[in-house]
Amino acid sequence: MRIVRTKRAVQKEPLLSPFGFKGAYLTELWQSIAYVEGADGASGIGVGVQSVLWSDARVFERFGEAAGNAHMADLTRFALAQAEQSDFATPIELLDRLLPDVYDYGVRSIGLADLRSTFALNALVAVDYAAWALYSRGRGLNFSELVPPAYREALSARQERLGSIPLIPYGMSEEAIVQVLDDGYFLLKIKVGADPEQDGDPNKMLDWDCRRLTQIHALASRYETSHTVNGKIAYYLDANGRYDGKERLLRLLDHADKIGALDRIVLFEEPFPEEVKQDVTDVPVRLAADESVHDTHDALERIELGYGALALKPVAKTMSMSLKVAKLARDKGVPCFCADLTANPVLVDWNKNLAARLDPIPGLKVGVLETNGHQNYRNWERMKSWHPRAGADWIEADSGIFRLNDSFYETAGGALETGEPYESLLAEEDKGNES
Repeated sequence: MRIVRTKRAVQKEPLLSPFGFKGAYLTELWQSIAYVEGADGASGIGVGVQSVLWSDARVFERFGEAAGNAHMADLTRFALAQAEQSDFATPIELLDRLLPDVYDYGVRSIGLADLRSTFALNALVAVDYAAWALYSRGRGLNFSELVPPAYREALSARQERLGSIPLIPYGMSEEAIVQVLDDGYFLLKIKVGADPEQDGDPNKMLDWDCRRLTQIHALASRYETSHTVNGKIAYYLDANGRYDGKERLLRLLDHADKIGALDRIVLFEEPFPEEVKQDVTDVPVRLAADESVHDTHDALERIELGYGALALKPVAKTMSMSLKVAKLARDKGVPCFCADLTANPVLVDWNKNLAARLDPIPGLKVGVLETNGHQNYRNWERMKSWHPRAGADWIEADSGIFRLNDSFYETAGGALETGEPYESLLAEEDKGNES
């Protein structure tokens, strides 16, 4: 296949309230839209969500929210320009060609010699997504059949139910947490690593985390579920690299044990900064690697350190890279799950295509998919109306569960179809460029 023409647009989506993690806060998330056209006239549209704070917090700190987003959007522009006149057999091959050049451009344009690869991958999500949409033209929409044979064994499951993982951020009230539990959600993603006084004191952070876990555990202990092996509400802690080493982490887990919460922690994601490469085989919960895994080399390194799960993020690191990591993890016997980046509704179903084909995490009876856009976007209902299959019964979670039917699998959840609102945004951008 050859790409002969590209376009792009950006939609800025405000959040309901400041969204806190990694010790900082976001107020809006930029949605990127990419268009690629093949030599035969076929086309594909892909969408992405930018998170500068997640992908490289230093860019956020140095430039601020708006300028940081502008830098990432510029990388997407550069990637599409590089894609024009590119030949590729599969989207995975196209990503392999684009990523080194896009990363090098980011290093030069941003001025960080050690820019995190996830920044470039985040910028490439919409481009990779559009390439998959173009690749599907004439091949049908069944995602399993689009995946190259070498990667299919890693996607051998076919889940009829996926648990939706809601986010419990730093400032979420007890009333809101109770509402999440009342709504049937059974695996809570709890943000830890808060800096309550913004002074960088790790002991204050640990104290805050212990109190927060105690508070949430007291609420969740009132509920039971049929979706976990032990019948209890499960916890998925995410520190986003805020713990400075294993000693402090073990103190948090010792506290969890004392309050009766340790056996509920099925995942603990990214406890340490990326550069901390400690053996964690003695940690009494399953540690998961997320933003420290840029590629298969990083994934293998984390597995050898004792990490027992890998977060796959087609919505943050491209579907193509996620398939590569999923294959490695399957070869090494390490479970995977799909995590979120506050994805929009179409991206949720793009993520869902991978999540639906993964085996459940040990301790759970069903597969899971993190999605928190409905908790955070101001215009979520309007964004849902932009879904190419708006109204389909697999789009909404029912009592914390996405129910996937034959229609979902036959159509890839609508994720590879062109949506008129996104076409309109691209057309408006074209008019603006002409004027």
